[in-house]
Amino acid sequence: MANLNAKEYQRFEDIKHTTDEGMEFWYARELSQVLEYTEWRNFNKVIDKAMLACKNSGFAVSDHFVDINKMVYYLICSSFLSCHNMICIYKLSFY
Repeated sequence: MANLNAKEYQRFEDIKHTTDEGMEFWYARELSQVLEYTEWRNFNKVIDKAMLACKNSGFAVSDHFVDINKMVYYLICSSFLSCHNMICIYKLSFY
């Protein structure tokens, strides 16, 4: 694995979150942007492969890939309509 320089490392640290119990995690959608994926569907394929690798390694997928849903609201300016959509978000551990 390539060594990360300080700037690259800082990008991962900037999007790191911590639970009340002190466990570190990253939101997959934020991580996809840091890794320069332009479309979620492409990064979601990477998540699927990582889940399979996690399972094949004997780890519990649910311990490292927490599937949460988030309601996203947006305003359509031309018609002043408010819309919403449910999106899938993963909380990822260090696995």
